[in-house]
Parts: sequence; C-alpha cells; structure tokens
Amino acid sequence: MILINLLPHRAAARKRRQEIFNISLGAAALAGGIISGLIFLTLQNQISSQQVRNSTLSSEIKKLEEQIKNIATLESEILALKARQKAVENLQSDRNLPVHLLTELVRQLPDGVFITSMRQDAQIVTLQGVAQSNERVSELLRNLANNTPWFTKPELVEIVATNLTLNAREQRRVANFHVRVSLMRSSEVEKTLQAANPAATPIAATAAQTAVKAP
Repeated sequence: MILINLLPHRAAARKRRQEIFNISLGAAALAGGIISGLIFLTLQNQISSQQVRNSTLSSEIKKLEEQIKNIATLESEILALKARQKAVENLQSDRNLPVHLLTELVRQLPDGVFITSMRQDAQIVTLQGVAQSNERVSELLRNLANNTPWFTKPELVEIVATNLTLNAREQRRVANFHVRVSLMRSSEVEKTLQAANPAATPIAATAAQTAVKAP
C-alpha cells in the first residue's frame, strides 16, 4: 500500500529551522550579554583597584613632599648654623690678627723703611711711611708678597719723592709711599702651610705656624 503525505512538509521544516535559529540567536544574545557583563564587572573591579592605588600613591606623594619640605628647611637651618659657626671661628681667630700684623710687619720691614701710619679695615691694611729710596719700597713689597703667609696681594698705591730736612744745613731725598695689602686669617695661613707641606701632621703644621709667628 502506498502512503502519500499531503501535508506541507516543506513549510513545517522551514518553521522548525526558524525556531532553531531563533533559539540559537537568543542563546547567543544571552551568552554575549553574560560575557559582556562579566567583562564590565572585571573592568569595573580593575578601575576601582587602580583608583585605590592612585589614591594611595597621591597620599604617599603628599607625605614625601612634606618630608622634602622639612629636609629643605633642615638644610637651610644647617647652612645658617654653619655660617654662624664660621663667623664665630673667624671672630676667635681674628682676635690675634693685630699681634700677627705687628709681628710680621716688623719682620718684613727692610732697613731704611719707616711706617708713619697704619690703618686696618677688615682684612685690608693700609700703610703709609717713608723710605730712603724707591728700591726700599720695592723690597718691602717683595717681602710682603713672598716672605710671609700672613700678607698677600701687596699693592703700591702711591709713591712720591720729597726732600726731608734733617737740620738747618742737611736735607735728604726720600720717598713717601702708600701701600695696601691683605691680611690673611689664621685658618687661611694654616691651609697655606698644609698645602706647602701636605705630609705634615696637624701638630707639625701648628709648629710651623708658631715658628712663623715668632719674631
């Protein structure tokens, strides 16, 4: 017996395929939504974590900036203390400068040179005097420049030849001079002595300095 299907089987198959497609589309959309949600939550979690780290870093940066300000303040205070300490040391060492000035001046004055006035302004000493000749003044300048660590940079400001009346019958040709020279501090003299003899111990340098002081 032959059976003949008169139902629209093609339409039914098409309908089944459409239903399967719709189900697959819905499942894909659902899966995509779930995946997108998971990705969104993951990114949101990462963003939140990064914001927490950024907040922590900002807080630590502020703390470091405060510490840097404190360090800068401490450094300025240290520099100010060092400057005051240096000023006190200079004052203490400068107390003996008049002694060194007079002692060394007596040692370095050549024969035939006489000081008539002397003035000290800080480290600058101005000398005025009379010499038997210009050569005596030149010798004084050489002595101040080369023979003592207590004086430096001697400068001849003025020299004038004049006649000095010794008595009613005798006159002598002399040179009135004006010299400016820098007086060194004790600490600077000590550095100069140590530089000249690096192998010397501080005791030896002190002994050498004492020897320079002796008239």
